[in-house]
Amino acid sequence: MARYDFRLQRLFVRAHLRDGGEIEPTREQSNYLLNVLRMGEGDRLLLFDGANGEWLAEVRPVGRRDCRLHVLECVRPQTAPGDVDWLFAPLKHARLDYMVQKAVEMGVARIRPVMTRHTQVSRINLERMEANVVEAAEQCGVISVPPIAEPVDLDRLLDVWPASDPGRRILFCDEHEETSNPLAVLAGLERGPLAVLIGPEGGFSHEERAVLHSKSFVTAIPLGPRILRADTAAVAALAVVQATLGDW
Repeated sequence: MARYDFRLQRLFVRAHLRDGGEIEPTREQSNYLLNVLRMGEGDRLLLFDGANGEWLAEVRPVGRRDCRLHVLECVRPQTAPGDVDWLFAPLKHARLDYMVQKAVEMGVARIRPVMTRHTQVSRINLERMEANVVEAAEQCGVISVPPIAEPVDLDRLLDVWPASDPGRRILFCDEHEETSNPLAVLAGLERGPLAVLIGPEGGFSHEERAVLHSKSFVTAIPLGPRILRADTAAVAALAVVQATLGDW
């Protein structure tokens, strides 16, 4: 077979992958492999742990409900993660699932929920977000799995940013920018660590916009002449930033 084959089933595991190792998948993963995909003795799949590349492995059933995964060889070395963080005001359920999945597909380095004045939700299900991260990584060939940070208030984020993320510029999507072309703004920036900040439905408050504009490490960018929903804005912003200043 080819050294890498996208047609093979991919599975994220939390164990350290190494040549000749044997991985014990979770009960849910074993059930999925054996009873949903109907995989059997010697069937092959790809494993990744987010740190040690991607590995070819064989299924070795243990009874009807469990299995072990025998690691054969590394088929893709670990790649360095991108250097674009994603900051966002959480949405409700399905639309948040969509945003998280697309952010992973587009290669963000870290996922960082930010609570703003107009944020629609007060509680965030981080386990559900993590499940969406893993699902997107498994389906799209991603091997650098972005971690999810604890939610933080926007004011607090900005207060500690120079110390916690020195040198990383925040690009915040401002629907009130006079120009509509983000490329003109991005062309004037040097390459370096970035974070893309997406606001909530209804946008940032006037006070939040004023604070953002006052920070030397923040640059406002427009996203065209039309009003975009927050999940659409996230995809558009990440695409244009990755294409101009990211790793595309």
